[in-house]
Amino acid sequence: MEPTTEPVVAPPRSPYLDGPYTPVEREITAVDLPVIGALPRDLAGMYVRNGSNPKHAPKGRYHWFDGDGMVHGVHFEEGRAVYRNRYVQTAALQEETAAGHALWTGIMERPDFRRRGGPFKDTANTDLVFHAGRLMALWWLGGACHQLSLPALETLGVVDFGSPLKKGLSAHPKVDPITGELMFFDYALTPPYLTYGVISAEGKLVRQVPIELPGARLQHDIAITSKHTILMDLPLMWDPALLARGKTRVRFYPDIPSRFGIIPRHGTSAEVRWFEASACYMYHTINAWEEGDEVVLLGCRIENPLPDAVDTTRTVPRLDALALEPYLHEWRFNLVTGAVRERKLDDVMTEFPRMNNELLGSPSRYSYNPRIAPESTLLYDGVIKYDTVAGTSVAHGYGRGRFGGEVVFAPRVGATGEDDGYLVTFVHDRESGRGEVVVLDARDVGGEPVARVLLPQQVPIGYHSWWVPAAQMAAR
Repeated sequence: MEPTTEPVVAPPRSPYLDGPYTPVEREITAVDLPVIGALPRDLAGMYVRNGSNPKHAPKGRYHWFDGDGMVHGVHFEEGRAVYRNRYVQTAALQEETAAGHALWTGIMERPDFRRRGGPFKDTANTDLVFHAGRLMALWWLGGACHQLSLPALETLGVVDFGSPLKKGLSAHPKVDPITGELMFFDYALTPPYLTYGVISAEGKLVRQVPIELPGARLQHDIAITSKHTILMDLPLMWDPALLARGKTRVRFYPDIPSRFGIIPRHGTSAEVRWFEASACYMYHTINAWEEGDEVVLLGCRIENPLPDAVDTTRTVPRLDALALEPYLHEWRFNLVTGAVRERKLDDVMTEFPRMNNELLGSPSRYSYNPRIAPESTLLYDGVIKYDTVAGTSVAHGYGRGRFGGEVVFAPRVGATGEDDGYLVTFVHDRESGRGEVVVLDARDVGGEPVARVLLPQQVPIGYHSWWVPAAQMAAR
């Protein structure tokens, strides 16, 4: 008898490869862009946004987080706009480009722990931060910092901070607008599970210490105050039993409390003070500050990121098994009594929150949160401006079939107030497939856009962004 073999079944195509997420193939520079409305001359600088854009057909099952990093940017100057998009030329992308096909599988497949450099592909696709005169692209699982040129967005190489990092550097480090220091973290599947560090205003590594945790965790963000950094130990983690067998599967443990670790900025693991709160997960913080005896933290909290069953009475976007149902939330940690108070601040799902970065670590009033659309995948149909002092909010909707992303707050040249500036974001039009840049007046978020810049190609829905003011670009 002839031996029989099972047919090879191709994995189902991810919805994060089509429609608003469709990767773009061309790297272009476009000038003299048409504008609906008028670009204000006091909007001066560059809006840049990172995202997942696979260059080669995925190897195995695809997850939205797997794609190669591509940065899209719009340079505003004298009432004009220039658009560029460039791949982040990581070592992995260059290796795959030479091979002509994908070499790595993504996070949906069993990792190869024997692979040099780690089991997962460092794509630098997640975040952007401008610090010490350098624009850097970062990866959510922690890796190398890739420096990009401005305004050209070409990859200049890997930053070493004057001393090699003991670990990598994950997405969402925080820049203190007063001292210029950069606080960062990294996490790993093996000890030390969490590493915390500080980079000076001059871009030099001055501190990097391991933080004791009970096991491997899925970290994603931190927060800073003028004196402290807030670390997190949340009960969404790699399944410890499977991890011991070389497998990675994420589980949520609702019976384990969330822990928030408050560490002096230049402290050690022994100086971390842990506060317990209700079980949850949080991808992104907004701000934190000291207020009397308390440390106040604002962020977008998800009560259960891995529900056992799908609620068919409403639409909650999903990333594979993860349910994305975040709400604006406040925590208060009393440094004297150890008490924790927390409260939900709104009933509208929002994520990817941003604020005026000049107030990071200090008391702030406003945050700008993209509003989650009732879609099966993660899309934002508008942005909400929250006034957390007055307890009010105002929303701007992008219109039917139009979806934006994370907004940045761009201070008006000569700005005098916390919301004296503009909100800038890419918007995708589902019907036409075209991309554009929408500019809103941050003091009148509910009003019509100040300007819409029409782009020559789609900008796939992506992740995180940064605003580099013209003065900082010139000072480089």
